[in-house]
Formats: sequence, C-alpha cells, structure tokens
Amino acid sequence: MRENGGYEIIKKAIEKLGLRHKEHIAAYGEGNERRLTGKHETADINTFSWGVANRGASVRVGRDTEKDGKVYFEDRRPSSNMDPYVVTSMIAETTLLWKP
Repeated sequence: MRENGGYEIIKKAIEKLGLRHKEHIAAYGEGNERRLTGKHETADINTFSWGVANRGASVRVGRDTEKDGKVYFEDRRPSSNMDPYVVTSMIAETTLLWKP
C-alpha cells in the first residue's frame, strides 16, 4: 500500500472490508449504533461506504493518498471503547488473508 501502485491494493482492501461490514461492526465496540447515525461526519451503521476525503464514510482515503497513488486508508467505524487487538486482527485478516 505504501509502494507505487498501492492505491489499487488499497481499493481492493476496502472492497473486502465492505463485504464483511456486519462482522466488523459487531466487533468494533459497544454503542456504535448511537454514534454511527450517518449524521455529524459519521457513516450509517447499516451501510458500508468509502470515499476520498469523506469524513462521513465508513472508510476514508486521504486526498494525498489518491494524488500520490499510495500510502494509507482510515477505517472510521471502530468506537473508542473497542479492543484494539480485536480490531487490528480483524482488519489484517480481512484485508490481507481473507479470500472472498
């Protein structure tokens, strides 16, 4: 993702996250149904979305990432009370290991 051509890998990883949206939401901390309303720069809990510089999306890609064609993306769904080990392992398993 951080090498040239990484933007295509990022898009494939985001597509995989979208396919497992419900599983991720279930593990992303308690109270997300109150926070992820689709208002106030949050995504709707029931709908997966992504976009460049879109703070209201489930997953946000930075403008520089799109411009440079590499670097990173941000999953905005985990709540502050999530278990970072669970969330990190789910993201890694889904984006790197899972074959849909």
